Amino acid sequence: MDMAKDPRGRKALRARLGPLAAAAAAAGLVLALAGCQGDDRAEGSEDGRPVVVAPGKPGEKARTLTPEQAAKEKPDDSPNAADHAYVQNMIEHHRQALTMSALAPDRASAEGVKRLAERITAAQQPEIAAMEKWLTLHPAPSASAGGPGHDHGAMPGMATEQQLKELSGAAGADFDRLFLKLMTAHHEGALKMAGEALTGGNNVAVEEMATEVVATQSAEVHRMRAMG
Repeated sequence: MDMAKDPRGRKALRARLGPLAAAAAAAGLVLALAGCQGDDRAEGSEDGRPVVVAPGKPGEKARTLTPEQAAKEKPDDSPNAADHAYVQNMIEHHRQALTMSALAPDRASAEGVKRLAERITAAQQPEIAAMEKWLTLHPAPSASAGGPGHDHGAMPGMATEQQLKELSGAAGADFDRLFLKLMTAHHEGALKMAGEALTGGNNVAVEEMATEVVATQSAEVHRMRAMG
């Protein structure tokens, strides 16, 4: 799957430049230095107000814009249904991973499995907090695909109740094998969800969260396959 694919040409650029530089590049704007006192005024600003310089195309001059004009030219990244569905579903997806990982300290026999569970917990707890904060800022419409009544068990990679029961009852090498099997499938499901968000979503913050999931969990899938 080409995670950087974006018909608007935006996602691949952010992946190269990073979150802060990408946000500026997406708008095609660079904030010029502007002074507010004395003679420290930005070039092209006669009244001392901040100005924004929009670089021109090759061979063209840059344009000087007011902050209001720059805001109008910035692409709209309002969350859409795919963004809301991803965040809501991934919160539940991560919570199950934490439930599974919490069993490892007492039931796993391999130190590698225990350390893996620790890394999963350390990564996904703050990710849940970030996604919950995002939902507070962007409440989902009641008709959102991930809204109340959505079957989280249908999400890719989710372990069934029977599988969780078997994992809870296993110990030693049996636990290690089952944990790696279930968590590998769990991570692969998360990668599929993240890919769908990167393809169908519109919000920059969700894109960054999904990109982080792809980077972290792809590496962990390779590690678990080597351990298994």
